[in-house]
Amino acid sequence: MIDARTIRKDFPILDQQVNDEPLVYLDNAATTQKPQAVLDALNDYYHKDNANVHRGVHTLAERATHTYEAAREKVRAFIHANKTAEVLFTRGTTTSLNWVARSYGDAFVKEGDEIVISYMEHHSNIVPWQQLAIRKKATLKYISLTAEGTLDLEDARRQITDKTAIVSLAHASNVLGVLNPIKELASLAHQHGAIMVVDGAQATPHMAIDVQDLDCDFYAFSGHKMCAPTGIGVLYGKRPLLEQMEPIEFGGEMIDFVYLQESTWSELPWKFEAGTPNIAGAIGLGAAIDYLSELGMNHIHHYEAQLVQYVLPKLQAIEGLTIYGPSDPLQRTGVIAFNLEGIHPHDVATALDMEGIAVRAGHHCAQPLLSYLTVPATARASFYFYNTEADCDRLVEAIKATKEFFQHGTI
Repeated sequence: MIDARTIRKDFPILDQQVNDEPLVYLDNAATTQKPQAVLDALNDYYHKDNANVHRGVHTLAERATHTYEAAREKVRAFIHANKTAEVLFTRGTTTSLNWVARSYGDAFVKEGDEIVISYMEHHSNIVPWQQLAIRKKATLKYISLTAEGTLDLEDARRQITDKTAIVSLAHASNVLGVLNPIKELASLAHQHGAIMVVDGAQATPHMAIDVQDLDCDFYAFSGHKMCAPTGIGVLYGKRPLLEQMEPIEFGGEMIDFVYLQESTWSELPWKFEAGTPNIAGAIGLGAAIDYLSELGMNHIHHYEAQLVQYVLPKLQAIEGLTIYGPSDPLQRTGVIAFNLEGIHPHDVATALDMEGIAVRAGHHCAQPLLSYLTVPATARASFYFYNTEADCDRLVEAIKATKEFFQHGTI
């Protein structure tokens, strides 16, 4: 089980004061903090093994290569991919989705085809498909949402047709906190001959992922949202699809042989990984996976669900507070977007920061969703396994104090 009060000791950054108040970090949907084990892994690499990978036969290069590729195997096991050849290291979810759109999309999407996404997508899972649709003269379609903010499955069945080439959806929303039924949607996509792409940025850090059980064709996620460094991410792809795809970046590492007028590519996964990779980032991701696996992803998911069950009713009881997404705590992740009536979310976030509470305010890189909800911005609290019920109480009391201040000028 998760003991957040003990776990917090693994995260040095949490032991500080902000504006003379103990830090309550609730911006985990944007990025998570790093445990000492990850910081130690980065330090060890740079102090002991810093060398380029795959290229040298000297001891440091061999050690770096071994640790780097061991991290790939840890990713494979973590998401239950079939082979390490299906695990590509990228800069993050954004890069991963762009690779699919540029490589698979440019090769296989034709004029008149349809690409289906939803209104709840992050910009990283909208703009690459917009650009692909423009390049290929395809049609970009959106699945509607229910009144509760969940994906409208009836509309999904209407939007996904025999003209659909790609369906790309978030596994979990970074605003509404909803989990999408990816396995069911992948089956629907495949029935119509389409591929299923999944933005897993908000799901992979919080629950066990089995890409084979989901039967998705591509799955993308970022390390920095799961206790790893920034600048490292993963694109999982089914091997037959990756074999058919061409790389979109060219240079060292990804080649087999370079002739004067043409080149041949290396085998998977390296044919997509041009240049010197983010070695330290991959090693840090491997260390983060070790740390998360020791805690247990099912334990993490259960603990975060308990936190939401604890805090959501307290927030719902605040008069004038609007919460976006499902009202049932069992139907959402640890992401809670909200607005206080009459107070701009930036002002709310600033007031909370004065109390030492870090939340996000803005459009959360989801402008089509906020337009759909007819709001310009929201504040967002997002929880992780190192947050406690005491953190929840601090948030609730600070929101009440903020409301009182803006209404009456006193705290």
